[in-house]
Amino acid sequence: MTDHRPVDTWLTDMDGVLVHEEDAIPGAAEFIAALEASGKQFLVLTNNSIFTPRDLAARLRLSGIDVPERAIWTSALATAQFLADQRGGGSAYVVGEAGLLTAMHDVGFVMTDRDPDYVVLGETRTYSFEAITRAIRLIDNGARFIATNPDPSGPSAQGKLPATGSVAALISTATGRQPYYVGKPNPLMMRSALNRIEAHSETTVMVGDRMDTDIISGLEAGLRTVLVLTGSTQRHQIERFPYRPSRVVDSVADLVPLVAGDEA
Repeated sequence: MTDHRPVDTWLTDMDGVLVHEEDAIPGAAEFIAALEASGKQFLVLTNNSIFTPRDLAARLRLSGIDVPERAIWTSALATAQFLADQRGGGSAYVVGEAGLLTAMHDVGFVMTDRDPDYVVLGETRTYSFEAITRAIRLIDNGARFIATNPDPSGPSAQGKLPATGSVAALISTATGRQPYYVGKPNPLMMRSALNRIEAHSETTVMVGDRMDTDIISGLEAGLRTVLVLTGSTQRHQIERFPYRPSRVVDSVADLVPLVAGDEA
């Protein structure tokens, strides 16, 4: 990178950067430990809205990566904060799990299926036809349509699973209404994370494994970006995109020496 301003804050994606499913990526634990030792601010970001930060911290700990609960920012938290800013004390019909429901409750929203201000769609492993039908009818009746993230699928040990974007497409087809997605690649996800810790874009680096979500959202939020090659985007695919990361590394293991030296 040619920008030599000191790095005060690191944002990093989770899946594909720190872990593959339940397995830590080599160097991830050391990267987080180096961030903790440096005293710099950092957040682990994820589009996964199923789990609360406490849940995710516990899951990462089982993988050998010690991330404090306070250092995890999810699309569920970003969505709840966005809605609280838009309509404080509003109401919503939520299709999702504990991560999203808890976040919505924590910002003061009322959960209801009677004339809600919003239908909020998050990821869940138990989508029901009844819940989706209810969401469609509420949107038809005027509820605003919000979704945590546009990811069409997610990984599992058995293979792909349909994710929020796929179910949102089903609802959009039925209603003719497109959702507003809050999570990556919307740069709002990055800005909400920075606001959470009162950090500044000009001294922040975003580390991710996907050009089409992590890197573009970091770029549009004014951050320096690092692409790691342990996840979705491979080196030969970078040139397909009309934008570039600030730096490309094999894995977060390569970033451990940079944390103390601010050479990002």
